[in-house]
Amino acid sequence: MSGLWVAIASGVLLAVGLWALVGYFVPTHPRLADTLSVLDGRAAVQPSAPVGGRDRLGAWVRRRMPGRIDDRIGRQLQLRGIGLDRFYTYKALVAMAGFALPTLVGAALLLTTGDSMALPLVVAVLLGVVGFFLPDIVIGRRAVATASDATEALLTFMDLVTLERLANSSATQSLHAAAAVSDQAVFVAIRDSLQRSRLEQRAPFTELKRLGEQLELPALCDVADVMKLDDSGASLSDALRARVKELRDAHLTKAKVEASAVSERMTFLMVIPSLIFGLLFLIPPLLRLLST
Repeated sequence: MSGLWVAIASGVLLAVGLWALVGYFVPTHPRLADTLSVLDGRAAVQPSAPVGGRDRLGAWVRRRMPGRIDDRIGRQLQLRGIGLDRFYTYKALVAMAGFALPTLVGAALLLTTGDSMALPLVVAVLLGVVGFFLPDIVIGRRAVATASDATEALLTFMDLVTLERLANSSATQSLHAAAAVSDQAVFVAIRDSLQRSRLEQRAPFTELKRLGEQLELPALCDVADVMKLDDSGASLSDALRARVKELRDAHLTKAKVEASAVSERMTFLMVIPSLIFGLLFLIPPLLRLLST
């Protein structure tokens, strides 16, 4: 029976290895639905860097997975500058690690003690499934920190736009020049949005507002609304500086509230040792009273 399980496990590992090897050399092709969504402006354009190395594994897994990732996860990936292929590579690697570890332990126990590999294989399948969805959980738990970093980057972008306006640049020139300063994920998304509007020969303000709604960044929508005033000949420098000050004050207030919440949790944890120390003095008298 043990030899049968060894043969089954070896066959499964060999089949998975051959499947992965064949898929590695298959050329990548975008899905028609994703391509049409990008052309219609309903989906974010992923970086067009050539797929290679570990990203090639992620592209192969993504093409063969049914459905698509959640919009919330896709938004977090775009804010963190992580491509879909890289994300699926993480999912595949963690799933393979979760599947391989119990399998190796079961094989070692089989060779040393002769135990059955039924339980290790069941655990391997469960850990593989959990490992495949673990990156989604990690990305979701870091959503607050990601949003905070994106807001800080956007405020910096607004400061750069204000400086460009003070240098007598037009609204469109200010946006392009400010977006070209950094390769941070928010700057890259803004730069791609501006480039898309330029190729479509449209004003960049509508595209920026759409990007702000897509990424759930209200400050970016405010930038688009303020920059749109340039068409009416209004002075944008004072309006931008006033709006940046309001956004910075709101961001600082939110950071203080979060810091206060963390301090309160730390205070609660500091109370626990004090309670234990007090119980050390109360337990002996209580035991003496109960014994009398």
